[in-house]
Amino acid sequence: MLTIKVLGSGCANCKRLEQLTRKVVNELGVEAEVIKLTDPTKYADYGVMSTPGLVINEKTVSSGRIPSIPEITSFVTTALAAS
Repeated sequence: MLTIKVLGSGCANCKRLEQLTRKVVNELGVEAEVIKLTDPTKYADYGVMSTPGLVINEKTVSSGRIPSIPEITSFVTTALAAS
């Protein structure tokens, strides 16, 4: 099972990234836990200096922007292949 963290304060971009990520997970039929991390003191632990951030299995794959659905799909499938 994948652990996916969406880092952000709850702004529109952060919410959008969470929605897109959940959509990709559902469409792929992947077993994953999607966690919303809103504590700014934790962002630096992942090297995220601007939100939204996306972390899959403790690896930061995106920060400071909303990746496209194909990008998120690639991040998830790459993480699945590595696990």
